Amino acid sequence: MTDTIKTSVEHLISTVKANPKLANSVFRASTYSDNPGFTVRSEIRGFTVHIDEPRDLGGNDTAPNPVELLLAALGGCQEIVYRAFAAVLGIDIQRIQVHAKGNIDLHGFLGLAEVPAGFSSISFTTRIVSSASPESISQLARLVEKHCPVQDTLARPIPVNGKVELLQPGDPAGAIEILTSSV
Repeated sequence: MTDTIKTSVEHLISTVKANPKLANSVFRASTYSDNPGFTVRSEIRGFTVHIDEPRDLGGNDTAPNPVELLLAALGGCQEIVYRAFAAVLGIDIQRIQVHAKGNIDLHGFLGLAEVPAGFSSISFTTRIVSSASPESISQLARLVEKHCPVQDTLARPIPVNGKVELLQPGDPAGAIEILTSSV
């Protein structure tokens, strides 16, 4: 598997070097909530991911909630970037685990205080099983921290733009834009 990863990463590097315009990628996800509860269905490249809230937050506890998925995205991205760089550098990794934790003050989400609605901090611990030297793993960790897209996105301010469109029942073509936001 490491050879497959190495070949794929090296092919991607050579492709982007040969045609830099290919580096600009767009990823998409759409979510749908067709019921009065908190359960949400997300469609991503033909995959379905379910989202819900725990019972103590009013949900049915049928799936992870959005902030848990954000932590999972961070851990998953870390593990993928570790595997990719390790394969290219020839570092053997037998197993990777990322344990992520985020702290939220629910006062912000509930509108009870002027505090951020999202995480106030995120921390993670990465555990690697490898026969590689501590120096090699340290070099690898520095590369991952610098090049993990999800960690990079969480660590710096980025523009977030959105809009709200109102559709009247039975008239799906007549959307009325009622709000545009930019953060």
